[in-house]
Amino acid sequence: MKTLDILEETYSALYSNKVRSGLTMLGIIIGISSVIAMISIGQGAQGTIAASIQSIGSNLVLVQPGAQRGTGVQVSAGRGSAQSLTLEDSNAIATLANVSAVAPEVDGRYQITAKGQNTNTSIVGTTSSYPTVRNVQIAEGSFISDQNVSSLAKVAVLGPTARDDLFGVGAEALGQEIRIKGDVFKVIGITVAKGGSGFGSQDDMVFVPLSSAQKFLVGNDYLSDISVQAQSADVMTTLQNDITTLLLNRHHIKNAASADFSTLNQADIVATASSVTSTFTILLGAVAGISLLVGGIGIMNMMLTTVTERTREIGLRKAIGAKASDISKQFLIEAVMLTLIGGIIGTALGWSISFLVTYFKVLETQVSITSIILAFGVSALIGIVFGYYPARRAAGLNPIDALRYE
Repeated sequence: MKTLDILEETYSALYSNKVRSGLTMLGIIIGISSVIAMISIGQGAQGTIAASIQSIGSNLVLVQPGAQRGTGVQVSAGRGSAQSLTLEDSNAIATLANVSAVAPEVDGRYQITAKGQNTNTSIVGTTSSYPTVRNVQIAEGSFISDQNVSSLAKVAVLGPTARDDLFGVGAEALGQEIRIKGDVFKVIGITVAKGGSGFGSQDDMVFVPLSSAQKFLVGNDYLSDISVQAQSADVMTTLQNDITTLLLNRHHIKNAASADFSTLNQADIVATASSVTSTFTILLGAVAGISLLVGGIGIMNMMLTTVTERTREIGLRKAIGAKASDISKQFLIEAVMLTLIGGIIGTALGWSISFLVTYFKVLETQVSITSIILAFGVSALIGIVFGYYPARRAAGLNPIDALRYE
């Protein structure tokens, strides 16, 4: 039996049962589209998180108050309430080798008012080195200067979201006044929009001089963070260890397990976040893959039904000389054809879902060639695996019994 004849028979068999064939393919379509959409969402989330972490600065080592927990990636256990870091610690870190810049910070959330409008947002007290360390650019005006810090100036730099909330979207805010905890601050600059971040949106922040934040807002001389920029990514781990050793000596702590501070290496944060999102992507793909299994069972069920319905036809073909391999090949190709057509439609549907998710700004998705190749490979495999048994059963029918079948 020629391949062309088999393909014609396959088309005729599938077309004569359009509704049943369509319903059978539906399981594959839903499964393939779900796998592609879920993987694209997971990969998009991974890229978004990595970009968000990188957007807070490059080659960063973050020092925070609070005891360390465990080993490896160290996590602050009391950020905001613990008080163990000072400006002197920041100045000492700045003298270490491999340090490019240091930005001490005091932060907290406060209610801000201006011209009858108000918003609750993050206030960051810092120094002139902050834009360099944390990758912040100025769109209008200027950032906080060393003179502002030394003179306890009541000036503020607004993120674009904070500006919009207080003065209106795109409004002129330079020279305007805002009120924080009863104190009036003059707006001297607006930062460039960076977009949201899992670590807090810098668009919705207000920056003030470090000394002013400590005196007028916090009421003490302690720091919430020290952001340290390494000279390169290669020396980040070395610098992290040097900072730990320095602060242990300065705080007169002999046992590192008793440290009253913690350090975070940006590379470790990215690696940890990537590991979590990769696991999340695999989980999403596995859940969606269950529907592929259901679709494969549906194909097997349809093919077994088809074999039963066409028993007399199979017997007649065998009686006039058709080989068992020809019969087996025909039913196997029918099953594979169903899954391939379903795979093509499912791929298009999955890509469309991913596109719409990105288009409506729900989440940035990434459809990879790998997931598409995987979809076609899986659909073909399902056709072979779940079509093999019905095809073998058809090929094994006795022609005399098949001709007598009613």
